[in-house]
Amino acid sequence: QVQLVESGGGLVQPGGSLRLSCAASQSIARPYAMAWYRQAPGKEREFVARITSGGFTNYADSVKDRFTISRDNARNTLYLQMNSLKPEDTAVYYCNTWPAPNWGWGQGTQVTVSS
Repeated sequence: QVQLVESGGGLVQPGGSLRLSCAASQSIARPYAMAWYRQAPGKEREFVARITSGGFTNYADSVKDRFTISRDNARNTLYLQMNSLKPEDTAVYYCNTWPAPNWGWGQGTQVTVSS
């Protein structure tokens, strides 16, 4: 069972930035793609961004031009740089494989955007 550990969340004011990390217990280079997902209170988990093994990236419209996904295969770590944060970005953020989240979910990392 692959272990995923997300970190880097916190409380930030609107317009601020955070960098999330996701450390995996096995290689993240093997899946076709890795992705970030998020779940806001009372809502279903949703796709945020993905990056393929070849480095192709894709973003949800709501985060395009503000968030950047990247990966370090040598460290088995996935990153999400989040800039110009908005209150509607408040959620628990998770990483997993894409298009299907085939690995067990980690505990996630809470991101709260509030003044």
